[in-house]
Amino acid sequence: MSLYCIGDLQGCNEPFQRLLDTVDFSPSRDALVVLGDLVNRGPDSLGVLRSLTALGDAAQCLLGNHDLHLLAVAHGVRKPGRRDTLQDVLQAPDLDALLDWLRHRNMALHRQGWLMVHAGVLPQWTLAQTMALAAELESVLRGPNLKEFLTGMYGNAPARWHDALEGADRLRVIVNALTRLRFCTADGDMEFEGNAGAGTAPPGYLPWFDVPDRATRSTPIAFGHWSALVSDANERGDPRGNTTSTSPLRSNTLPLDTGCVWGHCLTAARLGSAQGKFELISVKCTKASEA
Repeated sequence: MSLYCIGDLQGCNEPFQRLLDTVDFSPSRDALVVLGDLVNRGPDSLGVLRSLTALGDAAQCLLGNHDLHLLAVAHGVRKPGRRDTLQDVLQAPDLDALLDWLRHRNMALHRQGWLMVHAGVLPQWTLAQTMALAAELESVLRGPNLKEFLTGMYGNAPARWHDALEGADRLRVIVNALTRLRFCTADGDMEFEGNAGAGTAPPGYLPWFDVPDRATRSTPIAFGHWSALVSDANERGDPRGNTTSTSPLRSNTLPLDTGCVWGHCLTAARLGSAQGKFELISVKCTKASEA
């Protein structure tokens, strides 16, 4: 049995199928975790969702910001954006079943020694707290107040976590950290404007994984969301576009959004039995979005 972790699919079903073929994935033998942003911007979000649901328990998926956006649009909370490519899902005859499946996905997972999130973890959150806060958010997504949560989900404030936060503010900080975080201060104040490489942090901010004394520093973390880190990886000699490669972890984290939707590649990490060990397998993608 192998455990694979795959970065953002964003509606790119054809490369996803090629990657599964490349690793000879077997639902009866292997397990798969997809790190969120299953849909949007790419050409076949409906195909991605149907492919994942067809894999049954062999595939576990996290929710990313684009997946939550789909839920908001489908529930009438948000209008589709100019660059959205969600119409195939929204017009599907099995829309209700797909949305129900989506709202029951995870916000974080801890598998084989790895913490898995879509975007990031605030520096003061421990592994246990991260999993507890993810479960708190999952409970709301699966409960009767989903539309109320989606209505209050959008926004950048509060920018910093406090244990005493309650209600919509508390949930918004959790969802922003887990699905949108790139840069923050050493004290955990989040910044949401920057989306370029790790070296482009605004003054006073740094990549969340580089915060000194981060509470999860001893736990290897796999995450997606930040495709601009692909160029950083290539500059460090980590050729994610190759068929197979290995590379050292940066700050004990493994970024796996390698920009498939932008014409780079789709990458899976085969996680080893020893903590922090992995092998990267990638397939080339064609540019699927002009967004």
